[in-house]
Amino acid sequence: MSDPSTAAPKIKDVDFGDLLYLEPHGPDTYVGIVARYPWGNRLFGGQVVAQALAAAMATVQSDRRPHSLHSYFIRPGSTTEPIRFEVERLRDGRSFCTRQVVARQSGGAILNVSVSFQVDEDEADAQIVTLPEGLALPDDPTLENYSWGNLIDRRAVDLQGQDGEPWRLGYWLRIIDEDGALLGDDPIKHTLAMAFLSDAAPSRAARSPHPDFANDTSDRFKFQGASLDHSVWFHRPCRADQWHWFDTRSHGLSGGRGLVTGDVLNLDGTHVATIAQEVLLRRIRDRV
Repeated sequence: MSDPSTAAPKIKDVDFGDLLYLEPHGPDTYVGIVARYPWGNRLFGGQVVAQALAAAMATVQSDRRPHSLHSYFIRPGSTTEPIRFEVERLRDGRSFCTRQVVARQSGGAILNVSVSFQVDEDEADAQIVTLPEGLALPDDPTLENYSWGNLIDRRAVDLQGQDGEPWRLGYWLRIIDEDGALLGDDPIKHTLAMAFLSDAAPSRAARSPHPDFANDTSDRFKFQGASLDHSVWFHRPCRADQWHWFDTRSHGLSGGRGLVTGDVLNLDGTHVATIAQEVLLRRIRDRV
C-alpha cells in the first residue's frame, strides 16, 4: 500500500489494475490507493465509486452481477491517504443480494454506496434507446479531445437543439488499453471500469442551462462544481476499453444543483447502462 505521508502519483502514472486492487483489512473491510487528477487535490468521484463497487463485489458469489448502484458523495476525498471501504451485507436472497459500502478517510466518511446484485435470468430482452442519427463517431477529427493522459479517451459531442432537446451533450468514452493487457476479458474489470467512466460524463451537461455557460475551457474558472449523488444501472455486459456513447441530458438547475441523466451505448448501438447524477453548481463569485 502507498505511504499516507507520500504524495499520491498522478493518474496518468497509475496502473488501472492497481487502482482497482483492494487490500483486505479484516472482515468485509478493504483499503485502496488514491491518485492525483488534473484539477488538483480532490479525488475523482468515479474512482471511489469503482473501488466501492469492487469492495461490494468481493463479498458476493461469482454468479451475482451488479445491476444497480446508488451513491452519495459526503466529503471531498483527499489525495494524501488511502481509502478504507467497509462493506455491510444487508441481504442475501435466492435471486438478489444487497450491499452497503462506506468509504472513509481520516476526516470521516467520503462516500456511501448501495449496490444490488442479481443472478442471470433468461427473460425477455427489449431495448428502446438507439444511437442518434448522424452522430459523429469517435474517430471524427472535428471532435474536441478531453482525454485524461494515458487512461481515459474522451471526445465531446454537442447535440444541442437536436430532436427539440436544447441541453443535450455527450461524450464518446473508453478506457485506453491499446494492447488489451489492462482489462483483458475479465467482465468484473470491465464493469468496474464502466463505473469509473460513468462519472466522467455528466458535469458539462449539468452546466449547460446556466446563463454563463460558454461550453469551452473558460467554464472551469467560472463555476464551483462537485458530484452530490450518482447512480448507475447496468443493463448488459460491456467492454470499457471500447468506445461508448454517453448521451447526457440536463433536467435544469435549482438551488445550486443540476440534474443530469444519460444513456450509455456501445458502437454497435447496444444499450449497456443508464446513469443519473445531481451536481453542485455555483458561480465562484458566490462562494463564501
